[in-house]
Amino acid sequence: MDILKINCEKVCAYLVSFLKEEVSKIGFNSVIFGLSGGLDSSLVAFLCKMAFGRNNTYGIILPYKDTPKESVDHAYLIGRTLGIRHLRFNITPQIDYYYKNFPQATKLRKGNKMARERMSILYDLSSHFKSLVVGTSNKSEIYLGYGTLHGDTAYDINPVADLYKTQIYQLSEYLKIPEEIRIKKPSAELWEGQTDEEELGFSYEVADKVLFYYFEKNMKQQDIMKEIKIDERTFLKIIERVKKYEFKRKPPLMAKIPDEIKY
Repeated sequence: MDILKINCEKVCAYLVSFLKEEVSKIGFNSVIFGLSGGLDSSLVAFLCKMAFGRNNTYGIILPYKDTPKESVDHAYLIGRTLGIRHLRFNITPQIDYYYKNFPQATKLRKGNKMARERMSILYDLSSHFKSLVVGTSNKSEIYLGYGTLHGDTAYDINPVADLYKTQIYQLSEYLKIPEEIRIKKPSAELWEGQTDEEELGFSYEVADKVLFYYFEKNMKQQDIMKEIKIDERTFLKIIERVKKYEFKRKPPLMAKIPDEIKY
């Protein structure tokens, strides 16, 4: 039996209830999120529609000029399929205007800027629509630090943060998210043509099992390698990445001044 197999019916019901209750506690009755055309944001769209209805669910499409047309098409597909409110804003003008000052900027730097620009727009629109910002980062991405601080890692509530990527696939199939979105290779799309697996250097299928056994079951390295039949290089690459990006999972550092100094 697959150790990461979930009870999709119960998980779905729990997450819908979680969204309703927690968003209501904060004093909101509608939500807003980035709708990228990828699997994670599509799943969040489905869950939010179930929790708040189509009129209280805002999916915002925020492409850059290099964003693949397929991704934009898939974002619109989700918007139309669910009948939720969906709007598109092109972030190309402000990104390109800013980087006229830094023609030497790397793709990574520009990609992080794009992620933060998107979140900045979501928070501005959240004020306009009086909606709470919903995150779309899954547990695999959070463990691996595969996200931009104050970009896609910034949100008010996240219903999928405790689901590994392989579990996102399970729930997406259960909810019948369009197949063309479920079968395409995942990509952060901070730049054109690179998949998550190519950037990370390993698959989510392998990473999820390593993360589960190592951090949740406290198994030893050799036992994990034997259990899931992976080489040491891949194992260490996954664990070292988690440790390298631990700072992304912590709140900002704030100085606590000792009383004998402060007073």
